[in-house]
Parts: sequence; structure tokens; C-alpha cells
Amino acid sequence: MKQARSLFIVMTLAMLACPGAWAAAAVDSTTLSKAIDGLQRHYRETKTLSAKFTEEIAPVGGSRRERTGIVYLMKPGRMRWEYDAPSREVLVSDGTLIYNYDPELNQVVEAPLAQVLRSPGATEFLLGVGDIKKEFNAALMDDPDARVIRLKLVSKGQGNTIELGLDPKTYNVDSIRVIDQLGNATSLKFSDIENNPPISGSIFNYSPPAGADIVKSEPLK
Repeated sequence: MKQARSLFIVMTLAMLACPGAWAAAAVDSTTLSKAIDGLQRHYRETKTLSAKFTEEIAPVGGSRRERTGIVYLMKPGRMRWEYDAPSREVLVSDGTLIYNYDPELNQVVEAPLAQVLRSPGATEFLLGVGDIKKEFNAALMDDPDARVIRLKLVSKGQGNTIELGLDPKTYNVDSIRVIDQLGNATSLKFSDIENNPPISGSIFNYSPPAGADIVKSEPLK
């Protein structure tokens, strides 16, 4: 599985599904206290979510690449990312395993969800019991047009740095940017966000296409 992308997407899922824990990292800011309370209340009541997204990958020394698609999320830990043409890649988590289908290779990579979540505490956070405050140092970021609240979360360990954009009116997370230790950056911007839409749990069940090569990643010991 494309490890960096998978980790980024899973962390995005975790933040969107349980952002109350992320909010806790900035709770000491009096300026954000009202927004934090609204964010926690809003997402505590959010069980499912769908949105369109634009993904931009900016590797150090490489060319930028942009793709679009749609994502469906359901607590706890379930997601489905569908990329538009020409890269019709599909990434599905059923809460236990993650399946990444690459149509160009006709290959499905299957891995335990816990293995993809490499940062300390990430698995617990995805399941809704983690504490991001223990894993990150948080700070406010300047926003030139003041349209969104921006937070910067810096890992206290050896993990990634995360920049988060929050809509102050709806408390939706509308953007997230992850920078790894080498400086590679991956960004997601969300639009047409729907909170608690009717989503069938069956879309998070995955069956590989006929004839696809199945590659199983062994669990970490």
C-alpha cells in the first residue's frame, strides 16, 4: 500500500470522525473557545459524513499532482475514498482492514488498519478514545483573509506536522495538510460536505474485482 498516502488519509478520517480530540489540543485559546465548543458538539452528533475532495501531493524535488474524488465516512473507522478518472483508485476501510485497489495494476493491497496507523496513539484516536493533546503541540496559524480558523499540530514525537482549516460558521473541517519529516506535503480540501447523510454500511464492505492480484501485508509484530 502507498504508505504515506494511506497514513494521511487515515489520519484525515480520524480527524473528521472524532475532531473533538483535535479540538482539545487548542482548548487553552480563549479566542477559539466558542469555536472549539461548537466543533466538539457538532462532530459529537456526526455519525456519518460525505464530501467531495481535491487532493494535492507535493513531494520534495518532485512534480505536484492533483486528483479529485468523493469520500464517505462512518464511525467508527470506516471510510471509502473514490478517485475520479483518470486515476480511478479506490481505498476502503471496514474498520479492521484497509483495501487499496489500483486499476492500472489490477492489484488490491490489503493491510490491517492498525498497521497503517504508525504514529503513537493513532489507533486509539481512530476508535474515538485517543488523546491528540498528548501527541501534538498546537498553535494558531495566521489566515490572511480570516475566512477560516487555522491550527498547526506538531507531533511531540517523530510524526507528521498537520495544518487544519476549520469553518467558523459550520464547524466543518474544510482542509487538512500533512507534512512529513522529509518535507513532503499532502493536502486535502473538502466541499459539498454533508453531515449525517444516510449511508449504507455495505459500501464499506470490499470485494476485489475478478482477476485482481491480491497482496496481503503481514501484521506487524
